[in-house]
Amino acid sequence: MNYRMIGRVLGLILLIYAALLVLPLLAGLCFRESPLPFLGTMAAAAVPGGLLLLLSKPEKSSLVARDGFVIVGLGWILISLIGALPFVLSGSMPHYIDALFETVSGLTTTGATVLSDFDGMPRGVMFWRVFTHWIGGMGVLVFLMAVLPMSGEHSMHIMRAEVPGPTVGKLVPRVRHTARILYMIYIALTLIEAMVLLMMGMSFYDALLHAFSTAGTGGFSTMPNSISGFHSQAIETVLGVFMILFGLNFNLYYLILIGSVGKALKNEELRDFLLLIAASVLVIACSLWREGGYSFRYALHDAFFNVTTVISTTGFGTSDFTRWPEICKWVLILLMFCGGCAGSTGGGIKLSRLMILFKSVIADLRHISRPRNVVRVQLDGQRVQSETIRATYTFVSLYVVLLVLFSLLLSLDGKDIATCFTAALSCLSNVGPGMTPIIGPAGNFAFFSVHSKLLLSLAMLLGRLEIYPILVLLMPRTWRR
Repeated sequence: MNYRMIGRVLGLILLIYAALLVLPLLAGLCFRESPLPFLGTMAAAAVPGGLLLLLSKPEKSSLVARDGFVIVGLGWILISLIGALPFVLSGSMPHYIDALFETVSGLTTTGATVLSDFDGMPRGVMFWRVFTHWIGGMGVLVFLMAVLPMSGEHSMHIMRAEVPGPTVGKLVPRVRHTARILYMIYIALTLIEAMVLLMMGMSFYDALLHAFSTAGTGGFSTMPNSISGFHSQAIETVLGVFMILFGLNFNLYYLILIGSVGKALKNEELRDFLLLIAASVLVIACSLWREGGYSFRYALHDAFFNVTTVISTTGFGTSDFTRWPEICKWVLILLMFCGGCAGSTGGGIKLSRLMILFKSVIADLRHISRPRNVVRVQLDGQRVQSETIRATYTFVSLYVVLLVLFSLLLSLDGKDIATCFTAALSCLSNVGPGMTPIIGPAGNFAFFSVHSKLLLSLAMLLGRLEIYPILVLLMPRTWRR
């Protein structure tokens, strides 16, 4: 491994992280709040970051795949540990483990919380809490590649380790330019949403923070009762539309920008994503109308918002869906597994992986029935390579194994199986709320023990980084020269 280059990149990450803290610092100053929590956190990031840059003078700047995984894994752990400090230093969350859980939940865009009431939280700290969603949505290392020159083609190893999806490609020949395009699209969509929410009647502060939260598909809100606190179906509809937009593959927006609208609209994952949303909304709306006592119009609206918030893994709340009919809860659980599209800010297994898995099973069945026929798995008219199919099977298998393991370990807290399973599923898929009243949209994760909160924090990191970067850190062979 190129230890010195790894140290240098980690130093750059910490310095950029310190710079990002300027925004919540300024927000706090606008509300005449003490700057000390953020100044202390900036020092905690900048000092070790500067030392790493001074002490790490690599002889060569090349990186291999293992280096990329290590940088991403260690980078996310460091920013999680440091990002918890504003909560502690401000007194908003005196217990560091709670602050760490909240920070990991923010950065991984999960949205699970240990807070039940945060009316007394300083505005600057609240800004930081929601801003972590925006930082983690596209990825801090993608941001690093967008603003600073990296090691040419070798930086692709970092992008592959951080950007979700079965395959990661470059939009343009240079990785740095790809990162810039992705972030420009990300910033543009965020600003458009903030302006629309402002026109819908939100204050500038609320509009900006909810745009941050939607962009990262996170789910933190400035209101204790989430989006229902605004009492506006128009706002809920706008958020639902933008949750879908941020749940799509960002490569599609690039295709639209360069004029390839037809190619973007013919994308199989886009088609199946929209069909899945439509089918889920219809099933849940009919169930709420027939069994839940809803009018069909309100059932359709409530179903649309909650389907989009779950499949995009955002986690905003308007209704306590843990009290809905059983078929509704099962549909939402299946959507938690699925998540958004590859190359989006959403979590979950990703729809493209499930499509490859399904097509691979169908191809195997056809081959069994007609052994002499050559059956190929195709996506968007292109053959899916056998390496990608194998990687998909491996990832889904690891995901299921980890889900069972986390559920089992959480049960040591003495909680029921539904709470443990859906808490593990929610954190591993970066959704936020679980499927029982205690951890649902009306509940929180405060009742879990310290060990369980650390375990769920690990699950959130594994889910956001798609397992491998964290597992690579735990392998002894990684650290051998």
